[in-house]
Amino acid sequence: MKKMINNSEGIVDEMLKGIVMAHPEYLKRVKGFNVLIRENSPVKGKVALVSGGGSGHEPSHGGYVGKGMLDGAVAGEVFTSPTPDQVFEAIKAVDGGNGVLLVIKNYSGDVMNFEMADEMADMEGIKVEKVIVNDDVAVENSTYTTGRRGVAGTVFVHKIAGAAAEEGRDLEEVKRIAQKVIDHTRTMGMSLGPCIVPDAGKPSFELEEDEIEMGLGIHGEPGTHRTKISSADEVTNYMIDKILEDMPVKPNEEVAVMVNGLGGTPLMELYIVNRKLNELLNEKEVKVAKTFVGNYMTSIEMPGFSITVLKLDEELKRLLNAVADTPAFKQL
Repeated sequence: MKKMINNSEGIVDEMLKGIVMAHPEYLKRVKGFNVLIRENSPVKGKVALVSGGGSGHEPSHGGYVGKGMLDGAVAGEVFTSPTPDQVFEAIKAVDGGNGVLLVIKNYSGDVMNFEMADEMADMEGIKVEKVIVNDDVAVENSTYTTGRRGVAGTVFVHKIAGAAAEEGRDLEEVKRIAQKVIDHTRTMGMSLGPCIVPDAGKPSFELEEDEIEMGLGIHGEPGTHRTKISSADEVTNYMIDKILEDMPVKPNEEVAVMVNGLGGTPLMELYIVNRKLNELLNEKEVKVAKTFVGNYMTSIEMPGFSITVLKLDEELKRLLNAVADTPAFKQL
């Protein structure tokens, strides 16, 4: 195992210290906890958004703390759900008096621990609502999951619900909009190889040199099937077909798309995928209103990518285009 670390026990703490040192104009850390919050938190009168999960998915989730997106992000150990006390500290730190929305990816540990934190907040008189992101079309009831997994589409939830909160919407409205994004978002991923979790020190799974895995999760959970490697165009065509089978999009409807790298795929290759994705949608007379290409929710150094499609209406389009300014997402 070759990694630029000191020791596996200190990875999350040292990473968080480094993030804050790099972006002090955006972030501060809750003392004693693996929690990053907006530098000006709490923002009085604004609904606050908190998300998080295991580390190893950077820039998710701390990279999205800032204006127009999250107020707080909780970092668990690598690929491990954050504990309820960490989530509770994030809730307390960002509550500006109008409540907190928890954005939870659908993994059993995340759901359980965020819900426990919700109960702890309720006992303190803090109003909390939650949404559970389940955008993965590949598999259902997989490893660590009841129902569909939450993957890169979570970033669209952060962006659009965060914009609604920044406008001053109340908690019920922000939750409604977040759920609307979830209902209109679908994702599928693929991998050319595994990643290495530092504590394990070995690849999370094995693929033959000429194999790829379709539909795997962001922790390396099994996908739908393994197949011989094929061209970028063929893989993209297969993935968008699966997405649109699950969420049909009619001619002249508008979408936003995200081609998300899993950590080990060059931007050159992501742009090749994006080229084919846009061509396929144009053939179907689907209008691509906005495109995102890059590393938004990674799996440490895994080679591979995911495609996310968000079906837009005027409300979602306006909020998607709203100002956001965070370490990993700038739209001014």
